[in-house]
Amino acid sequence: MEENNYRLNQYIAKSGVTSRRKADLLIESGKIKINGVVIKKLGTKVFINDTVEYAGKEIKIEKYKYLILNKPKDYITTLKDERNRRTVMDLIVKSCSERLFPIGRLDKNTTGVLLFTNDGDLSQKLIHPKNRIKKVYHVGIDKKIREDDYNTIKKGFYLEDGEVIVDDIQIVNNSQNKELLITLHSGRNRIVRRIFEFFEYKVIKLDRIVFAGISKKKVVRGKWRFLNKKEIGFLKMK
Repeated sequence: MEENNYRLNQYIAKSGVTSRRKADLLIESGKIKINGVVIKKLGTKVFINDTVEYAGKEIKIEKYKYLILNKPKDYITTLKDERNRRTVMDLIVKSCSERLFPIGRLDKNTTGVLLFTNDGDLSQKLIHPKNRIKKVYHVGIDKKIREDDYNTIKKGFYLEDGEVIVDDIQIVNNSQNKELLITLHSGRNRIVRRIFEFFEYKVIKLDRIVFAGISKKKVVRGKWRFLNKKEIGFLKMK
């Protein structure tokens, strides 16, 4: 049975705007209206026939959707770009009527698994550092990796912004020691590229093959699919 009232932060999260925690900040800063009145009180109830507005536009509760894209190169991870560059949103624009947003980021030249949802709470959960969500990358570098560099990466070392600890690193078979699989939970900006640049390797290819246990297997580059119930349940258990 559908609920007939919600806490305001819950309503905002279910509309796909943001997570409940961030919704509280929107409320306290006076950016939310109910029936034309600015509401700043946390815990305010919203009834199903009320009109709720954010940034001058009415927002409504949406059914949660979860989608995986196998991101190609030359697309940036943003909702829209002021310079009219191609964005990942261009690739999923016809997926559904709900307003989806990417969970985390991949840079322009990185390919692979990128998840999308309108479930703000799950998105926040998957990108928060304390939850230590693992990502697996297939990395191609410009020359054979030296044994001492490989061992240093495996053991852990320091960059200018702190210690780098990888969960696992393996050399890909028959790759002449130029391709590796690296697993880590760090969400620091460009962390995989920075690891190899620190040891003076140029990253030729960077492909995220797994994020939070979700694989891009059977998803063609540039294409997407909705997650199945088992995958959604797996994400929510993390």
